[in-house]
Amino acid sequence: MTNQQDPDVTDPFSERAVLPFTVCKELLGGRFQFDSGSEALLDLVEAAYGGLPAQRWHDVPSVFRVELRLVMRKPRHGAGPPPAVRTQAGAGLLCGVMDESNYVVVSPDRQHALVVVSQDMLAHPYHVRYELIEFAVYLLAARGMDLVPLHGACVGKHGRGVLLLGGSGAGKSTLALQCLSQGMDFVSEDAVLVQPAGMLATGVANFLHVRADALRFVDDEATRRWIAAAPVIRRRSGVEKFEADLRGRARPLGTPLALVGAVFVSDRMAADPDRLLAPLSPEDVAARIEVDQPYAAGQHGWRRFLHGLCALGGHELRRGRHPRASAHALRDLLRRHDMATC
Repeated sequence: MTNQQDPDVTDPFSERAVLPFTVCKELLGGRFQFDSGSEALLDLVEAAYGGLPAQRWHDVPSVFRVELRLVMRKPRHGAGPPPAVRTQAGAGLLCGVMDESNYVVVSPDRQHALVVVSQDMLAHPYHVRYELIEFAVYLLAARGMDLVPLHGACVGKHGRGVLLLGGSGAGKSTLALQCLSQGMDFVSEDAVLVQPAGMLATGVANFLHVRADALRFVDDEATRRWIAAAPVIRRRSGVEKFEADLRGRARPLGTPLALVGAVFVSDRMAADPDRLLAPLSPEDVAARIEVDQPYAAGQHGWRRFLHGLCALGGHELRRGRHPRASAHALRDLLRRHDMATC
């Protein structure tokens, strides 16, 4: 009789588990290595980052590792969405927890993250990708490269960009779509990372999230069909949006944009339809962005970023007769900065 030990006893933490599959991506100025024993999880990495150009800031980029582990468990009861992510921190670790079988653990000091996903969660690919995998990537990039993480959008032209900030429902996604339709550079419409030293903005231009009512402002029939054919995702707020894949539709950027300022998008109509942009004082910019970005305001590099943004300036953008008028106003703002530096 042989004395064979249960593998769960000899390796209870699965420390010796082999992760035979690897995918590498250059994202947000860093090099990310994704290791997994699950091809299905690496398929979600490709869904998020495949087809994007390498985003390089330095000749020798920071290197990050993300382990993706698929675990077995009995399916959850009910057909509703998975639990919302709860954040925790301690011992130098940052955690995002859905439940005991679906969570993220990030070690900024080691530039390493562990993403654990249960087999049944593969039926919710949006939540796995957006709330677990991308959660790990953005945390590693922000903490590992001293970038300021902002909830907002960024568009630009000729190497210059403008931040689009404002509350939910202000119309940032609709405005980003109009800018995209007019040939402007698209950085991101959901999350932007800024290097405070140079006020350089980067993001992942993979998806555009658009509400169905925004389609009435799209003049191009092919664009309307493209968005309407996209999968529909439901935000935690309950809002449903089309998740339109930009790859093949927009010109993704491999280098960051130099910011020229911030624009706070308002849901209020402009008194004068020919004057949608109103300049803000540095004090007003500081006050507004502190309220608009409470998480970022507590992060390393915030004060330097705030000083840089106030020096660049800000505007409030009110609504015109059509969202394309707002896109024209942004394009004119960028053009004026181009002329000022010539």
